[in-house]
Amino acid sequence: MMTAAKPKVTIILANLGTPDEPTVPAVRQFLKQFLSDQRVIEIPKPIWQIILNLFVLPFRPKRVAHAYEMVWNQDSPMREILMQQVEAVQKSLIQQYPEFELNIIPAMTYGNPGIASVLETLSQNPQDHVILFPLFPQYSATSTAPLFDAFAKWIPKQRNLPGISFIRDYYQHPLYIQSLAQSVCEYQAEHGKAEKLLMSFHGIPQPYADKGDPYADRCRLTAKLVAEALGLSENEWAISFQSRFGKQEWVKPYTDVLLEDWGKQGVKSVQIMSPAFSADCLETLEELAIQNEEVFKDAGGESYAYIPALNSRDDHLELLNHLLQANLDALKQTLAH
Repeated sequence: MMTAAKPKVTIILANLGTPDEPTVPAVRQFLKQFLSDQRVIEIPKPIWQIILNLFVLPFRPKRVAHAYEMVWNQDSPMREILMQQVEAVQKSLIQQYPEFELNIIPAMTYGNPGIASVLETLSQNPQDHVILFPLFPQYSATSTAPLFDAFAKWIPKQRNLPGISFIRDYYQHPLYIQSLAQSVCEYQAEHGKAEKLLMSFHGIPQPYADKGDPYADRCRLTAKLVAEALGLSENEWAISFQSRFGKQEWVKPYTDVLLEDWGKQGVKSVQIMSPAFSADCLETLEELAIQNEEVFKDAGGESYAYIPALNSRDDHLELLNHLLQANLDALKQTLAH
C-alpha cells in the first residue's frame, strides 16, 4: 500500500541584502539594484535614474565599500547571521513537524541569495505551501513590501500555485519586546548602565509616513514597550531615526542631531541599540557603533556603547520559531493527510 507523500512546505527567511564582497564594483552593483527600487526612492524614475547614475553611483560606492571593509568577516555580517538563523530555525522546526517535508531557506531582497532566484527555484520544485517571513520587526513599504512585490511578479507565472502565507511584522510581540529588554539587561549587567538608552531605528522620508506608511508609528510603539519592560523613566531613554539620504525631510528626531545635542547638554554616557534590525549589518556596526560615537564624543560626551542586535540569541530564535509555529499549526489542519 502506497503512503501519501508529505506535504512540501518552504519557509523563506528574508532580509534586506548586502553586496557579495566589500569592493567598489560589488557595492556599486548592490546599490544600483537597491536604489533603483521605486519602493525605496519615490522620485519619478527618469529623474532619479539621472541622479543615480551621474551623482550617486560614481561616488558613493567607494565610501560604502570602505565602510564594509571595516565590518566584513568571512562574509557580510548580515548574510552570516541570516544563515545562522536559517540553520537554527531549520533544526528546531523539522523536529517539531515531522508530518511536513519542511525546508527553511534564506533570501535577500537585494543581492544574493536574491528573492527572485529563490522563487524561481521553487518553480522547479513545486511546493504545497510557502511561508514568507521578512525579518523586519516593523513593516514599511520601503523594506517589507518589496518582498511582497517579488511574489506579486512570480505568482502570475505559476500554473500550480502553492498556498502562500506572509508574516507581516512583529513590532509589539511580547517575545520580541522581552528579547530586546533582556539583551539590554545582559549588556548592562556586564558593562554597567549609561545615563541614556537611545533606541535608534532606520529612518524613512517624512513624506512616506505622511502618505500612510505605518513604520514610524510602529517604531515608536516598540520603543515605548521596551522602555516599559525595562522600567525606565522618561528622562532615561529616547527614540531616534538614523541613515538619512538626500535632501528631503526624514522622520525625526535624527540620531546624530540628538547625540550632538546630548553631548553639548552635558550627557556623559549613552548606550544605543537598534530594534529595527534582526541582524547586525553595516548600518549598525559602522554607522551606529562608530560614526555616531564620534558625533557624541566630539560634542562633549564621554562614554558611548552599541548594544548588538538580537542576531542569533536563543530568545530571538524562540520568537522566530513561535511566529512560524502559528502558521505551521494552521497548515496541519489543511495539509495533513
